[in-house]
Amino acid sequence: MLDLHCHILPGIDDGSANLDDALNLARKAVSQGITHILCTPHHHNGKYINSKASVMEKVDELQKELDLREIPLTLYEGQEVRIFPEIMNEINKNDILFCDVGDRYILIEFPTREAPSYAIRVLGELLAAGKTPIIVHPERNGTFIKDPNALIEYLDMGCLAQLTAPSIVGIFGKEIQQTAHDMVEHNLVQMVASDAHHIKRRTFYLKEAYAEILNKFGPEKVEAFEGISRRVLNGDDVIRPEFSKIGQKKGFLWF
Repeated sequence: MLDLHCHILPGIDDGSANLDDALNLARKAVSQGITHILCTPHHHNGKYINSKASVMEKVDELQKELDLREIPLTLYEGQEVRIFPEIMNEINKNDILFCDVGDRYILIEFPTREAPSYAIRVLGELLAAGKTPIIVHPERNGTFIKDPNALIEYLDMGCLAQLTAPSIVGIFGKEIQQTAHDMVEHNLVQMVASDAHHIKRRTFYLKEAYAEILNKFGPEKVEAFEGISRRVLNGDDVIRPEFSKIGQKKGFLWF
């Protein structure tokens, strides 16, 4: 199982506080059946700046600790990038990490309460440069909780969206859980990841999320989510189910 969003790296954001926390989180991941993790510390969110070079160094250090203890987990370097107007400048300076070695897919976080007015412009610049933004945890964003169909404007552009596992199993409350269910049903999200921060307060729930998706939406949805996650990590093209407004029927879309 792949996890494409995790704050396991110790001491650099609001995730693992130290090495012991990171190792405990790694063991929890293994117990969930997770074999590969994309390490995605917060970047440029107003509190944390985690440069490409520093993240790569931290991933290498933690991987060595995992190997030393024979914890069977493979780490990759990434960032959860808070959207800001000058993202392309940092990409051009080679200071942004993507989900894949080909620098194609990038995790983009919106502010919690809204979709900023400049988002369309910035995401359009990324797409024009051959980069595919993946909007993370839209089900927890105030704009999309109020109107999940508002996400369609970004999907129409060519963006993808990533659901947070705890959302669909109810950890963040009934309203967010219902938003998550609606988004999965209408293919407004194309993959699921843990966004794990801690062993207890913000742990993985990835196994539970896939079980919920299987129970509510069937094995084809699970297969699609897992397949898109693999292709994102590999930097490959993805074929995503066609999304629809809530209340409309769905089909399939080549992407």
